[in-house]
Amino acid sequence: MNLSSFLSLPTAEVATLVREHGPHVCVFPINGTRRWFILEYPYEAQSDFSTQYLVLSGRRHIALYQMLFDHGVETLVTPIFGPDLLERGEEYRQMMESALVWFARDADFLSFYDQYDVRVHVYGDAERYLAGTPYAGALEAYRELADRTASHRHCRLFFGVCGHDPTERVASFAVAFHQQTGRAPTRREIIAHYYGEYIDPVDLFIGFDRPAAFDMPLIATGSEDLYFMVSPSPYLDERTLRTILFDHAYTRRVPEDYSEFSPADWSAMRRFYAAHRHSVLGIGDQYDGGKFWYPTVQVFSAPDALNAPRADGNQSTE
Repeated sequence: MNLSSFLSLPTAEVATLVREHGPHVCVFPINGTRRWFILEYPYEAQSDFSTQYLVLSGRRHIALYQMLFDHGVETLVTPIFGPDLLERGEEYRQMMESALVWFARDADFLSFYDQYDVRVHVYGDAERYLAGTPYAGALEAYRELADRTASHRHCRLFFGVCGHDPTERVASFAVAFHQQTGRAPTRREIIAHYYGEYIDPVDLFIGFDRPAAFDMPLIATGSEDLYFMVSPSPYLDERTLRTILFDHAYTRRVPEDYSEFSPADWSAMRRFYAAHRHSVLGIGDQYDGGKFWYPTVQVFSAPDALNAPRADGNQSTE
């Protein structure tokens, strides 16, 4: 299998391969939506931002979820709101009241859950941050959504609301669990309580902008593959998704058996690392004095790198 072949396969065949090789759990925080909305719908952004933003970004969310599920991803974790969003101004607060329940009560979302047979949970510390605030009504909406989709079996979708730090919630659960059972909860029981049901460790994280993985507590193990789009998350399309899935399933699965390295292999590796001694993935620059950040190219293609000057300025003779 090579990338060109993978890109040309029917979607159903890609889904079969993904189910065989993973990812089984994908974390995809959909970020940069306001930038995407203003760039793609300038008229709507000027005329009725709050209403049109929810409608059009909501439709894009659904299309992205459908694309991921169609390609064989069965469990999707998507952080959507953090506590910092609750601290913004009054105008943003009014939009937040609708946004917090949009995915739980909008007819298009509910139709999608039914059509794709998606079981939905909201994870995080929503109770702690929303109770007693103007957003408290969202808590009942989340309970209703979990009950409404409880019988769905094909896919799972976990929305993160204030899912950044599980410490206090896990501690409270552990104390109550011990009082009731006389023993400490297992890892599986803790995860099931926090997320609404058990989730395996994360296989794949797809972020945007400056590399940072977040809001996947208890299921991040350090072995997940991290990818970061340069364009906002709503621009994810089938080609980009398939490229990520191919890399995850095939390209990164390199068996590091150094016993099979020849002297030429070691020499090639040395030249590559020498050419990139000052290269760091994640380094970027600021456009026009700080208007936005963008990543800068750090890596030559392998053939170019192997023939590049050494980092110390001397040409490699290895």
